[in-house]
Amino acid sequence: MKRKVTRISHITVETFFNDHKDDLSLELLRENADMQREITEPATNRAGLAFSGFLQNFALERIQVIGNAEISYIRTLDSETMAKRTAAICELAIPCFIISRDADVPSEFIDYIHQYNIPSFRSSLKTMTLINKIAIILEKTFALETTAHGCMLHFRGIGLLIKGKSGSGKSETAVGLIERGGALIADDHVRIRNANGELTAYTEDFSRGFIEMRGIGIINVANIYGLGSIQPDSRLDMIVNLRPYSDLNEVDRVGINRKTEDIMGVKVPYVDIPVAPGRDTARLVAVTVLELQLRRLGYDMAGEFNTRLNEKIAANSDNI
Repeated sequence: MKRKVTRISHITVETFFNDHKDDLSLELLRENADMQREITEPATNRAGLAFSGFLQNFALERIQVIGNAEISYIRTLDSETMAKRTAAICELAIPCFIISRDADVPSEFIDYIHQYNIPSFRSSLKTMTLINKIAIILEKTFALETTAHGCMLHFRGIGLLIKGKSGSGKSETAVGLIERGGALIADDHVRIRNANGELTAYTEDFSRGFIEMRGIGIINVANIYGLGSIQPDSRLDMIVNLRPYSDLNEVDRVGINRKTEDIMGVKVPYVDIPVAPGRDTARLVAVTVLELQLRRLGYDMAGEFNTRLNEKIAANSDNI
C-alpha cells in the first residue's frame, strides 16, 4: 500500500521559540522583532567567518549561533567595522541569532541586529550543547512523516507495530503484551518519522496512553497497568500483521524467506500471524519478537534448521 508521506518546508522563529524555549533556555533579548521569519534548514551555522567579512557560501537559511569565539572577535572590531559587517549579514534575511553561554555581547551589536528586525536570543547552554540540541530538535521537525493504522508498542527492546483488519484482535494482543511488560506507544493512529534513516513511531499527546477495547470502550492503560505501561515514542523495528486463520495456507511456515515492508525507504521486518478463537495471539507475537532479537544477535533458527535439513538430505543421498 502506498503511504502518504509529508515533510514541512519551514517553521517560524516564533514557533521554534515557543516550543523549545525551556529546553534550550532561551531568552528573547529585544521585543518587537520579526518572529515570523522562517527557518528552512534543519541545522545551525556559526557566524564567525561571516563577521570576518567572508560571506561566500554563507548558510543564510539557518539559525546563527554566536559563541565565545565569535563574541571575542566581535569585541576586537571598531564600531564602524562592526556595523558594516553586521549589516552585511543581517541583509541576507537570516532567521535569528542565538548567543550561547549567557554571554554578554556589546549592546551596540544587539542594536544593529534590532535595526533589521531580526530576533536575537540568549541561552545559558554551552555552545556545543546548544548546537547539538537544536540539531536534534530540527532533525525531528523537518523529518519525513507518514501514518499507519494499528497498535504500536515497545516490547523487550523491540518497537513493534501490530496491524490487521478491523476486529482482528490488535488491541487485545497489545494488552496481552502490556501484561507481559510491554509499553503502549499508540493505538489506532500511529505517526512515523524518518530521521536520517531511523524510523520513530509516536502519537499525538492527547491520545497517548489510551486504547480502545471492543465491548469495553476506551481505557487508560497507565491507570490500570501503571506508568511503565506507556511511553511517548519508540524506534520501529518490526511489523506484525494479524491475518484471518482462513489465510493459513498463504502464510510462511518455515520463516526462511524473510518479508519486509518499505516505509519511507526503510525496510522493516514483516511477519504475518494467523489469528483464530482460542489462539494466544499475544504469546505468538512475543515469540516473534524474541526470534527477531536472536537474529540480531546472529542466531537464525530457521536458517539453522534449513542447514541441518540440507545436511541430512545430503547424507542420505551419499548412502544410496
